[in-house]
Amino acid sequence: MEQLTAVHPAGYVDEIRSVSESGGGALDPDTITSAGSYEAALHAAGGACALVDALLGGEAGVGFSALRPPGHHAEPRVAMGFCLFNNVAVAAQHALDAHGLERVFILDWDVHHGNGTNDVFHGSREVLFASIHQMPLYPGTGRLHDVGEGAGEGYSLNLPVPPGSGEDVWLAMVEHVALPAARTYRPQLVLVSAGFDAHRDDPLATCELTAESFAALARQVRALADELGVPVGGVLEGGYDLRALATSTAATLEALRDGGEPEPAPPHPLAARAADAIGRYWPLSLTS
Repeated sequence: MEQLTAVHPAGYVDEIRSVSESGGGALDPDTITSAGSYEAALHAAGGACALVDALLGGEAGVGFSALRPPGHHAEPRVAMGFCLFNNVAVAAQHALDAHGLERVFILDWDVHHGNGTNDVFHGSREVLFASIHQMPLYPGTGRLHDVGEGAGEGYSLNLPVPPGSGEDVWLAMVEHVALPAARTYRPQLVLVSAGFDAHRDDPLATCELTAESFAALARQVRALADELGVPVGGVLEGGYDLRALATSTAATLEALRDGGEPEPAPPHPLAARAADAIGRYWPLSLTS
């Protein structure tokens, strides 16, 4: 409970528990709970925290928490988008509170904007948050000009891509925008909100990634973690075509495990446009 309430108010946690214990119901048109939802959500958030404990306790240098429900849409006081508790935010806050970290990098490559994670750390420098997501698409947030607020201005990197975007755009956004900023930030832990609904077969979006695209993204992230000498872990988010989800998750696990030199991603005009905006806060060489 201490881990959960570092992100979600106790009253909100009680509300989710109460709805579940009463048999479940609709929290919004997309987010339906059953009698087992509260326990499942506890396990999903707890698994993400256990991942952090294993990574920071020296048990492993690489890991993955393959649990659901997903979490990145859950705001501190609002369940939405199939998400009850924000698993990756709870895990990142746990790394800060229980392990004494000062800097965590979260890369969200789910096709939907990680609005909840963005909100949790919007005013914080303790987490550098980067989200690559299709726009327009649910939940309608995550515009390029949303860079955080107050002390956290510049620490939210929202990188929208248009429908139909393929791995050339996604890989360029990671290599030329998200990772250079993270390299300067020098996180002590790298976490990935690993959704797989940008796959070309997914029914909820229209991007064109494949299982190998996700493996390429994972190799980029693993290379960053190796360069910085820090652990890296993934937390499962979306993905709604079961075959695409299975093959993409497996490819990501293998790439995170094996590492290796990632193939360079050619510059892309969309990444250059993003770099122009983000370059006010981080030294990025790619320009339009």
